[in-house]
Amino acid sequence: MIKPKMINSCRTRFFIVLLFFLAFFLVSCVGKTDEDLILELMDKIGGYAEKKDIESIMMNLAYDYSDFEGRDKRKAKQMVEEYFRQYRGIVIHVLSTRIVEIDTPEASVETEVALSSGAARVFRRLVRFSTENYRLKINLIKRNEQWQVQFAEWRYVTFDELFPESLTIFNKIFKIDSH
Repeated sequence: MIKPKMINSCRTRFFIVLLFFLAFFLVSCVGKTDEDLILELMDKIGGYAEKKDIESIMMNLAYDYSDFEGRDKRKAKQMVEEYFRQYRGIVIHVLSTRIVEIDTPEASVETEVALSSGAARVFRRLVRFSTENYRLKINLIKRNEQWQVQFAEWRYVTFDELFPESLTIFNKIFKIDSH
């Protein structure tokens, strides 16, 4: 026969174990950090560009966006539309993103991307076609719990100028032997 004290002891242990697992589950499900959100944003924007999804790209630019050549959000949209009209089969590989500073509600990052389009997309692995590589310096602003691009500057970088972590990712994507 099971004694009432034993039942209470088993229930108590069960609830302690249950509380432990609930606490562990809640801690592991805590919201994403600003760093996580920023890294995801960089990847998402690259994906939107590959899909030629102009509206999603524009949603991720702040209302007061500008770039290093003085384009505002409206002119940036025109630039992107023109690029999409000129090039087919756009492929953007986000090679790496370095978070320079996060001081919420502002942040700055450097992102390197490998860009190819058109026939280059089809033949890049066969002929080891070199993509155009760019380094973007981006200032972000967090409004309404969403990070958005507020300022962007970019420049072409040679293969030799890529960040070491970008080279590693580039080599994996294009299966380049380092020997």
